[in-house]
Amino acid sequence: MTVLRQRMIEDMRIRNLAPRTIACYVSQVARFAVHFGRSPADLGLMEIRAYQKYLVEQQQVSESRLGQVVAALRFLYQVTLSQQWPVQAIPYPKRSRREPVVLSCEEVARLLAAASGLKQRTALSTAYAAGLRTSEVCRLRIADVDSGRGVLRIEQGKGRKDRFVMLSPRLLETLRGYWKIYRPTHWLFCGLRGQALTPRTLQRYCQAAAAAAGIAKPVTIHTLRHSFATHLLEDGADVRTIQVLLGHRSISTTAHYTHISTKTLHATRSPLHLLPAPC
Repeated sequence: MTVLRQRMIEDMRIRNLAPRTIACYVSQVARFAVHFGRSPADLGLMEIRAYQKYLVEQQQVSESRLGQVVAALRFLYQVTLSQQWPVQAIPYPKRSRREPVVLSCEEVARLLAAASGLKQRTALSTAYAAGLRTSEVCRLRIADVDSGRGVLRIEQGKGRKDRFVMLSPRLLETLRGYWKIYRPTHWLFCGLRGQALTPRTLQRYCQAAAAAAGIAKPVTIHTLRHSFATHLLEDGADVRTIQVLLGHRSISTTAHYTHISTKTLHATRSPLHLLPAPC
């Protein structure tokens, strides 16, 4: 490990960045260095601009990948290497706004019913019933299920924050039935050799169930999270409550669900009714 990489990792650990964030930043900086065959300490704004141009025009990488590259290089040069460039010198790509895929309640029911086994169905039910991220489902422990208070404890979710989400009586019943069969001792959903279920495996559960249910929409665990938030909104829950349940830092992120709620759309009449009736 180079001295520069070690310093960058230490800087990130001091600031309590998540392990996945640290691994991502290190990987992106390493690719940047390999591209030029030189240490990043010997590179500057001209090379950063050329690298961004290369990623966009030749590699045609995704917006999220470009964002990761920018975040990693900003940290390296502004924190570890203490360069005094303005942040705008390493610009983020403009993110296009896409409406998330949302399943209807009937589609969610079909997907859960089509899951290939009790473990798969319980994991997917938990993701939807509590609006959890993929990693949050995989990291749930037996101790996180608080049946007395009717909540699930989400430890160190995105942004290194703990939060509580609802544990519906119906989900609790499902979890109890699952526990009687599988008897997990630490992780609620185990993978191989007693380790926590991996996000990739959970995504496979979801996609297989969607295919078996005949759902043509592209479906991931995050689709269930979007559906959870939209269905709560359509059932009358306020945006602030949904923000807390989802663990969003900004309420503007949660407010985006008002754009895709069919209840909101149906509550507003088209101006067509204002036109005079045809003779």
